[in-house]
Amino acid sequence: MRQQIKPKDIKYWVFDMDGTLTQAVHDFPLIKKQLNIPPQADILTYINALPEQQRAKKNAWLIEHERKLAQQAKPSQGAIALVKHLKKQGYQLAILTRNDRQLAHITLTAIGLVECFKPAFILGRNEAIPKPDPDGLKQLANMWQVKPLQMLIVGDFSHDLACGKKAGSYTILVNHFYNEWPELVDWYYPNCQSLLADL
Repeated sequence: MRQQIKPKDIKYWVFDMDGTLTQAVHDFPLIKKQLNIPPQADILTYINALPEQQRAKKNAWLIEHERKLAQQAKPSQGAIALVKHLKKQGYQLAILTRNDRQLAHITLTAIGLVECFKPAFILGRNEAIPKPDPDGLKQLANMWQVKPLQMLIVGDFSHDLACGKKAGSYTILVNHFYNEWPELVDWYYPNCQSLLADL
C-alpha cells in the first residue's frame, strides 16, 4: 500500500503556487469574461489553440492581469513555515505552476519564499506542458535523477493532483474544507499549517 509511508519520508517536494502557497485570488470567471473564453473552457488550453495574433494578444492581457495579482500575493496559512522547515531539513523543493515563470518569481518574492527555490526548479506554463499533464513532474524527476514515485506534489486543485497521479508521484491536497478528489489524493490536510504539524 502506498499509504504505509508518510509525507515526511519523501524528500522531493513539488508545490503548486497560486492557491497552495498563496491565498487564492484568481477570479477565473472574470478572466474568461474579459478574454471572451467560454465558461467551461480551460483558459490556457483555449488560448493556446488560437491563431498566433489572437493568442499573443490574450496572453499579453493575461500576463499583465496576473502580474498585478503576483505583486499583491499573500501567503496561505502555514505556507512560509512549511517551506522553510522543509528547506532547513534538506528536502529538495520545486514549483510547478500554470502561471508564468517570471510571475512565479514575483509571487515568491512577495510572500518571502523566493530564496527557498532554485530558479531551475521553478517551472511555469512555458517550461512544461500545463497541468494536469505530467510533463513538469517528469522534467523535475529527470533534473533530480529520481523516479516520480520518490516525489510528491502539493496542490489545491484537481489539475495538481491529476498531474501527480499521471506521473506516478504522491499527491497532497491542501486548502480545502474537505477532500474533494479522494481518488486523486494520497494525503489531505486543511492547510499547510496542519501538514507541517504532521511532519
